[in-house]
Amino acid sequence: MQHRQIGPFKVSAIGLGCMNLSHAYGAPVSAEQGERVLLAALDAGVTLFDTAALYGFGNNEELLGRVLKPYRQTITLASKGGMAGVQFADGLKRVIDGRPEALRRNCEDSLRRLQTDVIDLYYLHRWDKSVPIEDSVGAMADLVQAGKVRTLGLSEVSANTLRRAHAVHPIAALQTEYSLWTRNPEIAVLAACRQLGTAFVAFSPVARGFLCDARLDLAGLDAKDIRRSMPRFESANYQANLGLLPAYLGLAQELGCSPAQLALAWLLHQGPEIIPIPGTTRQDHLIDDLGASRVKLGPAELERLNGLINQQTVHGARYGAQAAGEVDTETFQIAGL
Repeated sequence: MQHRQIGPFKVSAIGLGCMNLSHAYGAPVSAEQGERVLLAALDAGVTLFDTAALYGFGNNEELLGRVLKPYRQTITLASKGGMAGVQFADGLKRVIDGRPEALRRNCEDSLRRLQTDVIDLYYLHRWDKSVPIEDSVGAMADLVQAGKVRTLGLSEVSANTLRRAHAVHPIAALQTEYSLWTRNPEIAVLAACRQLGTAFVAFSPVARGFLCDARLDLAGLDAKDIRRSMPRFESANYQANLGLLPAYLGLAQELGCSPAQLALAWLLHQGPEIIPIPGTTRQDHLIDDLGASRVKLGPAELERLNGLINQQTVHGARYGAQAAGEVDTETFQIAGL
């Protein structure tokens, strides 16, 4: 396994995004299957594990805490606060809350569920725009001072917000979606990360399953699958996007790698500060993903990929109106909008 750097941590060049085990893509997998995936990742050399208070409303953190506790000293554990489940009279609901008191509470809850005394990398999951970023990051810096957190990260923020936050406390990592079909970080965030020495952690690196072997059956998606609310998976846009696949799949075959490996390899070639965190519920997919580190792409292959799938050829925005309003990222004009 190759390695890359997040602040003081040397981590596997490909980490594991753990959300899929408990959240967002339909019914969560069984605890036994989740454990098998996590242990397989450890066996394969993965040392970066990424979770959040929101995922499964705490269930994902509990799973990682139970399975990874014996290996705590050999891994880098990342979690997120500022967006979590809150109990209301009519049920548990997702709430974005970046107030200092909420972040302190989120952190304490995460420490308990993760069965650890300290979180290596603690992200602000979403910037609560009703709270100055300086106040939220200041409260997180207090968690570092208290020894509850080692380094800080931000998720889904713009270059300007990153710089404002970094002026309060060093930001070790910025996490947002980045893949061949989501190029928004190329507008300004990647340059800011390089300037500040901030690692860039890329989630959804295989385009939420689009850049994998199997063609998605949209009609068969679980009712709670988040792709149902994403414009790129709406019927007309999806049919247009399918037109990108034949040439892409042909290139993967030509290079002797899987489509997922090609997507991840493209990311690894974008810069040494970029660390993809694909998620999966299956061990075979996990091992396939990790094989991307062995795929070498030359200038000609990179040029072909960049020309095939980019912000001008993909149809549909990455988020619907509500989700788009909750993030703070620079946005390209997308074809079909």
